[in-house]
Order: sequence, then C-alpha cells, then structure tokens
Amino acid sequence: MEDFIIPAGELEYRVHYFAELVSTNDHASSAEYGEGDIVVAGSQTRGRGQRGNFWHSAPGRNLTFSLVVEPRFLPACEQFLLSETVSLAVVDTLRRCGIESTVKWPNDIYVGDKKIAGILIENDICGTVLSRSVIGIGLNVNDIDFPGHLPNPVSMAGISGRDDWDLPGILSAFVRDFDTRYYQLSTCCTDRITTDYDALIYRKNIPSRFRRPDGEVFRATIRRVEPTGMLILEKDNGKEEGFLFKEVELIIAL
Repeated sequence: MEDFIIPAGELEYRVHYFAELVSTNDHASSAEYGEGDIVVAGSQTRGRGQRGNFWHSAPGRNLTFSLVVEPRFLPACEQFLLSETVSLAVVDTLRRCGIESTVKWPNDIYVGDKKIAGILIENDICGTVLSRSVIGIGLNVNDIDFPGHLPNPVSMAGISGRDDWDLPGILSAFVRDFDTRYYQLSTCCTDRITTDYDALIYRKNIPSRFRRPDGEVFRATIRRVEPTGMLILEKDNGKEEGFLFKEVELIIAL
C-alpha cells in the first residue's frame, strides 16, 4: 500500500502508510496530523485494544489504521455517539462485502460469536466539547491463522473463503461509509445513529452470563444502551442495573 487520497463528502481523507509502527493511535496522536488524516500500518509491534489488551495482526494481511477527526460540534457528554458512529461504519462496510455483523458493547464488531474487528477511540476535550478524536480500528481481513491465545477471532477470509481482499479498496469503502455516518452525526441525525446501533447490539434480549471485575458471575439480559454508553441489563429478578465500560464483561461460551 502507498499513500493516497480518498475524497468523500466535503472532507478529503489523506492516507499515510507505514510498513511498521508501534501503534497507529500513538503515531496519529502527533500534532502533525489533523482532521481527515489516516495512519495505516502494515504491522504494529504493540497495537492497542480495549481493556488494555494488544491487537494481533499478521503483517500485510489485515487493516490496522487510525483516523483523526475534530468533532467540535459534539458535546463531551455525548461522546458515545462517536463510538456508535464508527461501529456502524464498520458494519456498513462489511455488509458491502456480503458479511453481516453485530456490535458487542461498546464497540467490538462480531460475526456470529466471533470477533472480526476492534475499535479504540481516544478523545481530547476542550471545555465542553470534543476537540480531537483518534479512532483506531483493527479489521481482520486476509488472515486465517491466529495465535491460540486469542479466544474467538475470525476474518473476512475465514468467512468468505477467499484471502485476496483488496486492503486499499476496503479502507476506501470504510472511509466513505464513515463519512456518511459522520455527516449524520454532525447534522444532528443522532436518532438514526442510536436506532441503528440499538438494532445491532450483540445478544440483545438474549439471557447471557456476565462477569464483574471482582470475578462475580451473574445472569442477565441486555435491554438497551443509554446515550451515555451505559449498558442496561435486566437481571433474573426483573430489576435493571446499569454498567459503564470495564464495570462488566459479557462471557462468551463457544
């Protein structure tokens, strides 16, 4: 892959390709990058994921990139809308490729019970609004051989049976899908975003097991996600309880 430009909507997205980086999010956090810049790495030595985990990606086989935006129109208290926006863009792109997916709260992308993509968003806040956001995305594309310690990975190749997906083409498709969703966000079409996100929540309305940070396991059912990003679970006794990120983990039994 080489550097190139992706025109989409009113914003021009500039792709900066590096054969290897420690972390695309770390690199994109530099002041030299602004809205519309995309840092892509053929390989990351310490790519970061949610919950302090590291993102595995075979060199040259998948997409690992970070997109910089400056959503100054978005109040900091509504930042979860950006997470929903990015999640939906990934789902939209996979659907273009014939792959249906869901969103495991808050923003992991799943096909069936397996994870195909992860998202890590790091926001800067100025006053009451978001001044700058670095959106890191890892999408499993052509990889079919994953390390044994990864619990449930899957790739586009593993689902489709073909391992020759065009990485620049998929990135370009994602950018255009993101631009469409970002336009919805910036023009206050947030009802559409929240409705679409709600319809794609993984295991919504299905009784499941969850684990608290102290190790306690309990049964509950996902009912909804609040605008703040809080996950609302209904326990077996019929009472609802809200959880923020890192306060609860869905247990997936394969």
